[in-house]
Formats: sequence, structure tokens, C-alpha cells
Amino acid sequence: MAVNNSSIKSSDYVHLHNHTHHSLLDGMTKVRPLVERIKQMGMEAVAMTDHGTLSGTVEFYKACKEEGVKPIIGMEAYVAARKHTDKDPQKDKARYHLILLAMNNVGYENLMRLSTIANLHGMYYKPRIDRELLEQYSEGLIVLSGCASGEVGEALKIGDYNGARKTAEWYKGVFGDRYYLEMQDHGDWEDQLKINEGLEKIHKELNIPMVLTGDAHYLEKDDSQAHEILLCVGTGSYLSDKDRMTLEGFHLHVKDPKEFLDKYQNRPDLITNSKKIADRCSVEIELGGILIPTFPTPKGETEKSMLHKIVY
Repeated sequence: MAVNNSSIKSSDYVHLHNHTHHSLLDGMTKVRPLVERIKQMGMEAVAMTDHGTLSGTVEFYKACKEEGVKPIIGMEAYVAARKHTDKDPQKDKARYHLILLAMNNVGYENLMRLSTIANLHGMYYKPRIDRELLEQYSEGLIVLSGCASGEVGEALKIGDYNGARKTAEWYKGVFGDRYYLEMQDHGDWEDQLKINEGLEKIHKELNIPMVLTGDAHYLEKDDSQAHEILLCVGTGSYLSDKDRMTLEGFHLHVKDPKEFLDKYQNRPDLITNSKKIADRCSVEIELGGILIPTFPTPKGETEKSMLHKIVY
């Protein structure tokens, strides 16, 4: 149904997929400039979703609170093709991107657990989790299907619609109404257009809501060339290499929501679902306290006396 462009506004959109400099050698955006830019553009909330890490969470949370912007704590996880502990070079180099957002403090705790397990036990090229872990720690998490490197996106990219649909069914079965199909706009990139077409079909057949994300890796549009240099550092290549990894032309900056409002005024759900997701998220982190763990000791022993004995 067509809607008048004036009926949706900048504050109806929330950027739910953003990489900061904590996405090492892939993200360029600094945390505070990101939050300041979001506020300047008239948005009221923003998510941080770095690759496999929550290392920027406190910095991000404090910056958002100071600027009066709602922080949505998230992570772009790597999902292993098999189990997160499998490390067979013939079978386990493949991994899939997935956006996880903390809906509440339980979700935040589960996000921390998943990040810890991924980095301590799932590390194989990247810190990985698996479907079993997602089932175990699903409470309080909102999930987006991910970019073109997500499990749904990868299947659609190679024409495996049934595989993509089956994956979406599994995630919906685990997360229910907390699972969203993530649509992205990368101009005329044929693979993304093919993916988006498949997502629309899955959306209609399985009644899974869709949401539009920007997948931002840098702040301003003019930062694209600097980001290309960063990718060269990360991949050990030169700008002059013809076959190097490149994201040039993808416009992965933090877009002004007006760009989306104008383009998708006939699909307002893609815009407003981002705000609905943001409204469902509320995490409060207590800062400033002294968090010293308590160690159990045998009867008659204090922590000090027990430490003394252990040391000697």
C-alpha cells in the first residue's frame, strides 16, 4: 500500500546493523561520532553490531546515554557450518553471519555467554557459535537473518530457495516473533537483488517480518576509499590488485534515513519494523560499581588465609 512520504519520519527508522572500529580491520566508524551523527539525523536509537565481539559495549552504552540516544547492544555473530568446535579444514571454513540484538538484560547476558564461548571454544579463523548454542541461549534475543553472507542470503545467492526457506523456518521455530528477515540495499548489485527477491517470497510464505538495514562500516560516504585501504591491510593486498576483496560502490556509510524514506515509501513496514525492534529492546547496565568476585572457602578459612596457603 502506498503511503505519503510525510507520514513516516526520520525517527521511525533505526540503524540496526553497524560496525565500529571494534570490528577489527573491517569497521572504521568511531563510537561517539556514530552516536552524535544518529542524533543529528533525527533518530532516537541505534544498534552496535560488531563482528564476533562485544568489546565496545560499555563505550557505546555510555556515549548513547550521554547523547540521549537509546543504545541497542548487539553483535554480528559467525555461525559455524557444523558445530562450533569442529575445525576440519575441508568442512569448517564456511561460516554464516547473523545479527543478534539484546532485547533485555537476560538477552544481554546470553549475548555475553555466546561471545565468550565463540572466542574461547569456537575460534577457527573467526569466533563461531552454532545452532545448538543459539537454542540454548535464545532467551531475550532478537535475531536478524544477516547480510548476503548470512545462511539465508548465501542459499538465495546460489539459487537454493528451499534451503533458504528451511533455514528461515528453523530460526522462526526457535525465536518466534523475535526473528526478522534482513533486507539490504546495495544499489544494483545483482546478488543482493536476487537475495531480496527471495526474502520477499519467504516473507509472504512464512509470514516472517522484514526489516531494512544499512550494514554501515564507516560514517560518511566520502570514507569509502579509506575503508578500501583498511580492507587491503586486513587481507594483505594492494589497491592495485585486480582480484582483491573490495566493497567499493556498496555505500556502506551511516545513511541519512531520508534516503530510505524516499526510496521505500511504498513499503513502510521495512522502515517502521526497525523502530518496532528498537522499542522492544531495553538493556540497563550498572556502571561505576566495584565488581570483585567472591570465592568459596573451607570452614575456618578466609579468602586471605586461603590465598596465603595456596601461594606458599
